[in-house]
Amino acid sequence: MFLISLQGKESIFEQIRSQIIRFIQTGILKPDDKLPSVRNLAGDLGINPNTVMKAYQELEKEGYIYTLNKKGVFVADKSAKSEKSDPDEIRSYLMHLKKTGATREEILEVLNSVYEEEIC
Repeated sequence: MFLISLQGKESIFEQIRSQIIRFIQTGILKPDDKLPSVRNLAGDLGINPNTVMKAYQELEKEGYIYTLNKKGVFVADKSAKSEKSDPDEIRSYLMHLKKTGATREEILEVLNSVYEEEIC
């Protein structure tokens, strides 16, 4: 399920985090789906469990997942939360775009077109 590059520019924990977010956004992972345990995912990927724990902690802080003691880690229902924008989430996504090669001009062009469409 996860494709991790040990030689990539992106840290392993960030790769896990961004892949889980992508799986949620594309519907591969749905609300209340159970994620692999920290130990199982670390074992499957051959990485330190602390790396998986860090990714899960970030995702939980961002509201993508939740933990139930002695039951596991599950996908949160982000649609049930308020539609209020989160500056940290916006910044995180913009940083991801920058890392993947999007230029400031490209981002601003899309941003401007989105806001122009909304006004019309």
